[in-house]
Amino acid sequence: MSYRNRTAVLASAAALAGSAVLLAAPTARAEVVDVNYQCKTPIGDKSAVSPIDIKGARAGSGYRITMSWQKGVSSSPVELGKGAMTPSATIALGGADNGTLTVTGPANDAALPANTPIKINDLSGTYTPKKSGEVTFTAGVLTIKALGTTTTCTPTNDPGPSLTLDVTAASGGGATGSTQGGGSGSGSGSGAELPQTGPEDSAVALGTLGGTVLLAGAAGALWLTRRHQGARARH
Repeated sequence: MSYRNRTAVLASAAALAGSAVLLAAPTARAEVVDVNYQCKTPIGDKSAVSPIDIKGARAGSGYRITMSWQKGVSSSPVELGKGAMTPSATIALGGADNGTLTVTGPANDAALPANTPIKINDLSGTYTPKKSGEVTFTAGVLTIKALGTTTTCTPTNDPGPSLTLDVTAASGGGATGSTQGGGSGSGSGSGAELPQTGPEDSAVALGTLGGTVLLAGAAGALWLTRRHQGARARH
């Protein structure tokens, strides 16, 4: 094969590889959703609306899912001292998967005044997909345990998904399911955070990978050029 033909083949292969990477870009869509919670408390029923944000970050063969409350929900008739309140919640899975994911977090790190909406710290858990496809994450039941009592807050306005991820199962298929939750705080877990607003950020990140492929092709072409020039010099 001539030098020109080899160079053309390398350039074509690099361009095709870059295009394939971009076509395979995963998508992620996030939306802050208002959730109308109806809470069953030890002193009666209460209600509160809080915008809910759910984010996803790749973590090994799974995804670290973090749920955030932008407003407080429920309240206590007495002050809750540091460490007195422990929250947890469920996230409903839909689309390619079903079931629920449990997310948890630490106890309150500061005292909570009486008769004040309780601000929930970020809750997180690890989701391991059993099936590839587009999976939705929707706010479920919030549980607050404090001073030996339990308060449950259930969404009543049928909120839409706060996050949609195009996931890939490590096993390449199988039954759907959810994983145990654990840990706390946003950004915990390994891996860079997945794009939250759509495929645009994915295209930028994967475009960089495509550029790396093109650079590799250019390096191969340069090596062939030097080899060709050296051969001509010897002759």
